[in-house]
Amino acid sequence: MEPKIKRGPAMRDVAAAAGVSAQTVSRVLSDHPNVQEATRRRVLAAVEDLGYRRNNTARALVTGRSKTIGVLTLATNYYSRSSLTLGIELGAREAGYTVNSVTSDLSVQALTDAVSRLVLQGVDGLIIATPLRDAAPKVRQLTARIPTVTTDGSSGSGDGLVGVDQDIAAVLATRHLLDLGHRTVWHVAGPSDWSDAASRLDSWRRTLTEAGREVPPELHGDWSPESGYRNGLILGRMPEVTAILVASDEMAFGVIRALSELGRRIPEDVSVVGIDDIDLAAYANPPLTTIRQSFEETGRRAVLHLLAQIANPDMGDYRELVAPTLIIRGSTAPPR
Repeated sequence: MEPKIKRGPAMRDVAAAAGVSAQTVSRVLSDHPNVQEATRRRVLAAVEDLGYRRNNTARALVTGRSKTIGVLTLATNYYSRSSLTLGIELGAREAGYTVNSVTSDLSVQALTDAVSRLVLQGVDGLIIATPLRDAAPKVRQLTARIPTVTTDGSSGSGDGLVGVDQDIAAVLATRHLLDLGHRTVWHVAGPSDWSDAASRLDSWRRTLTEAGREVPPELHGDWSPESGYRNGLILGRMPEVTAILVASDEMAFGVIRALSELGRRIPEDVSVVGIDDIDLAAYANPPLTTIRQSFEETGRRAVLHLLAQIANPDMGDYRELVAPTLIIRGSTAPPR
């Protein structure tokens, strides 16, 4: 004989415990206004006592909505991605939504497959928290009929964009170093297939050009401290390098390590600015001057915009760019 599977409490069990109909329970759980307060409290107490969890599929059949947000993220442990995801999860929870997350690499096939999986799960809307670039046209087709918000300026896959203004980030860092008296600023950029990195690179070039300064050849890393270290070994052997903008704090830590090993003092010999303001930045030696980006706030705002789009699919295109801020610490100083 096969073992009997114990089921969880159903809506009819809640109705029996509260002494009401299943329809009344459904109205309470859907925040229907035409329910007496005493009845609402009695039903919610029964839900709590029984440990009832409403079935999202059944709810979607009744209301047309699953109360679920799909989120596409990169399969990485980068600070920016984890902080952004936290903001999305907090914002969704506050709005009474759950989050289904799918991770992917940056290949076109992997990205389109990931978006397809989320769409097939019946989510109410999508937040795409990864650069798409080459995959954008295919993703745009997949998301044409579902509310979508992106947090990366390269995708253009949906009607909404919520992100950090990367142009301002690079301008703040570059101008800070020029204002200190450095003749020019070298740049360790992020990967060339990331639009955030491309935006910072373009803005760095433009700021130097507008200031009438020489634009040095850029170097590229992959966001890791190791790639920063490798680039730092190159820059540290060039005596003309006195100021470096690094596209992430984690790469900046690698750059500083390499410079120190080569006998270049920070900031006496070389000033270094990072981007992100991760928790460790304030405790580096010396504390890292950096550009603070509020990824968690960006995630929350992305949820708000997505919910507005779910409520009003005809709201049209919009962009909201969150301004970063310069945090000055001990890794920058005037040149000797």
